[in-house]
Amino acid sequence: MEGLLVWLLSFFLIVGLIGLVVYQLMCLADLELDYINPYDTAARVNGTLKPEFVIQGVLCLAYLLTGHWLMFLFCLPYLYYNWRQYRENKHLVDVTEIFNMLSWEKKQRLIKLAYLITLLFVSIFWMIFVALDED
Repeated sequence: MEGLLVWLLSFFLIVGLIGLVVYQLMCLADLELDYINPYDTAARVNGTLKPEFVIQGVLCLAYLLTGHWLMFLFCLPYLYYNWRQYRENKHLVDVTEIFNMLSWEKKQRLIKLAYLITLLFVSIFWMIFVALDED
């Protein structure tokens, strides 16, 4: 039963990460279409970055502590990328440079979204596998 609970927790954490990344993409798209000003966009995107980093860290830690080594190794590049961005202080969106970096920021989040959707499908597969194996 505990294996299924780990995969359920993993599922909800990944869905939360996907929600945060989609919200960031929506804010950047609103800026591109001139529905929102750069200051509000930067404030909204920057407000979701630390929760994204924390949720990703909790997800990796949960995989590590429960012994799901393959999933931990699969999550590690994304965690390393976030950590490197945070360490180099490149994780925040700058209000004055947001229009110059808009295409790069959107591309970066689309890559994150593709990575997280892949991780979600793998997690769903393992959740179903564990649920059927326990019966």
